Parts: sequence; C-alpha cells; structure tokens
Amino acid sequence: MKRKVYFAGSIRGGRADASLYAEMIARIKESCTVLTEHVGDLSLSALEGELQRDAAIYSQDTAWIRECDLLIAECTCPSLGVGYELAFAEKLRKPCFVFYHREKCSLSAMIKGDPYFKVFPYSGREELFAALDGVLNGR
Repeated sequence: MKRKVYFAGSIRGGRADASLYAEMIARIKESCTVLTEHVGDLSLSALEGELQRDAAIYSQDTAWIRECDLLIAECTCPSLGVGYELAFAEKLRKPCFVFYHREKCSLSAMIKGDPYFKVFPYSGREELFAALDGVLNGR
C-alpha cells in the first residue's frame, strides 16, 4: 500500500514557490499518495482560500494530517498555517520533514530548533530533490 503524504506549503502566506511545490508533489506521487495536491496548483491564489469557510479548511486539513503517514513541508516562504500543521503533526507523532532554501530564508528557530523535525536546507533543485528522494526511499 502506498504511503500517504501530507504536503505543506504556503498558500495565504504567498504563492511565490507554487511551481516548486508542484514539482515536489509530482516527485512524491511517483511512490506515494499525496493528500494535498492542491497546494501545488498554480491557479490557486493566496486570496482564493479566503472565499472558502475557514472552519471547513481546518477540519479537512487536520483530518488529512491524522490520516497521513508522514508530512513533508517546504518552508522557504514563511506561513503561519504550515507552522501550525507541523506542530499538529508533531503532536500526533507523524514523521515531519522540512525543506527550505538556505539562501532565500532564515528558517524559524521554532522549527529549526525542534529536534523532532528532520530539517533539510538546500541550495538548488538538485540538492532539494536528492534529499526528497532520500526521505521517500527511507535514507
């Protein structure tokens, strides 16, 4: 049975990395089921989520976190929601893998300093996808 992955990336915090999210999701889908494919949807705007009911988004996202086998987050673009999702997943003892572009951001100390999270700084796509493949292949 394929593992279920909750992919976390910024939506309301900004969509600058949406195309990267789409690439990561495509790679993850080669071996796993991604519960949150919409995060990589290039047509999804930061404001689009505001048209939906926040309570429904919360209920769906927390249900997916409960259902997932692991959480993969791309955290270069800061997002309160992604931080919350990571903390929620940690509370449920879900394995959490955090990726961020080291030259584009300074990752929050609350994430980087938490020994529960497996953090992968990267400099380019090649390094990112090598680390992602390692996570997906259990290395």
